[in-house]
Amino acid sequence: MTATADFDLSDRFRPQRLEPLTALRAFRRLVRNKEDTAQVFEIMRALSGRSIARGYNRMLGTMEGGRQAFLREELAHRLDDPVWLARFEPGTVGAAYRDFREARGFTAEGLAAESRKVAPLADAPHPVLWYSRRLRDVHDIWHVLTGYQTDALGEACVVAFSHAQTGNFGFAFIGWGAAREIQRENPSIPARRAVLQAWRIGRATRWLPALDYEALFAEPLETARARLGLRTPTIYQAVPAEARAALKLRA
Repeated sequence: MTATADFDLSDRFRPQRLEPLTALRAFRRLVRNKEDTAQVFEIMRALSGRSIARGYNRMLGTMEGGRQAFLREELAHRLDDPVWLARFEPGTVGAAYRDFREARGFTAEGLAAESRKVAPLADAPHPVLWYSRRLRDVHDIWHVLTGYQTDALGEACVVAFSHAQTGNFGFAFIGWGAAREIQRENPSIPARRAVLQAWRIGRATRWLPALDYEALFAEPLETARARLGLRTPTIYQAVPAEARAALKLRA
């Protein structure tokens, strides 16, 4: 008997009651320390509702998504394999992702470890939990595809984009709340407009959770962006990099 056999997962996939007060408390902690990534996962847990189960079912309804669900590959294992990442030529999505994470010292396992702080069953061998892990592990890939950086405004935009892609209200809560905090800190930054544009870009983009990410990594980045319908985030890009870097996002 495996360790996970002691747990009944059935409640995890019934309609989930939203917990806005839990999300609000977690967001306040996140505002005080934007590096406290565990609070992001707490917000997502509190506001996910049925979005994860719906997303998995949507995945099964597509040919490529169904194939990925059948294979059930763990993206985090691939993304943390330096030999695998080294194979991608300059200019490809894979090379851009490799450069992105090396510049910041990020790892897929680091993000996974944060998720386990609020979701002890995150690694359980269940197909819907696998899909949830997939959404967690593509976060930095979506940064690369969209062009949003890891400053506070870029993070707010990429989660707004993610809400449009996944339907998880946790993403919307974080994105809009972060935009509000950014405009309180620096009213000259059009954070709300940037976040709204990111959401609209997400709505117009092809559905990304079902992609074959290994094949995507071999594509030229600009070719992939055009194929997927990713529009340029003009409002975000118009904000000077030094102004974005200066944001503290503190209460």
